[in-house]
Amino acid sequence: MRDPNCIFCKIVEDKVPSVKVYEDEHAVAFLDIAPLANGHTLVIPRNHAHKIEDLSETDNRGVWELVRIVVPRLTEAMAAEGMTVAVNNGEAAGQEVHHVHVHLIPRRRDDGYGPIHSLFKGRRPEVTIPELEAIVHRIRAI
Repeated sequence: MRDPNCIFCKIVEDKVPSVKVYEDEHAVAFLDIAPLANGHTLVIPRNHAHKIEDLSETDNRGVWELVRIVVPRLTEAMAAEGMTVAVNNGEAAGQEVHHVHVHLIPRRRDDGYGPIHSLFKGRRPEVTIPELEAIVHRIRAI
């Protein structure tokens, strides 16, 4: 299933230019046109899904399998020392294109970027074990 207004669906269908790194029957990996680092790659399902929870089991497996295949190749090709693998799931998390996509960002120790924790510059919550257990209870109750 495709969304005719989705830029990523258009990439899947080769209706807009892109530089594809790898593709298979379930997912496509292509270079980001506004990269955070050289080699910044996006992995998307061929079928349109807004958020992770909208993915079919098959598409979910396909996306993460392609991530597993591309990461070591991208790491070697870009002489990266690490790889940030990230998903912005929903607008509040920073998702700008409403089609699931996994960012693969080659990293070096001296690249000037911080760890994922640096995204959250505000005060982090202080929690107790009972508070964590209450959160787990709410999750498992659904």
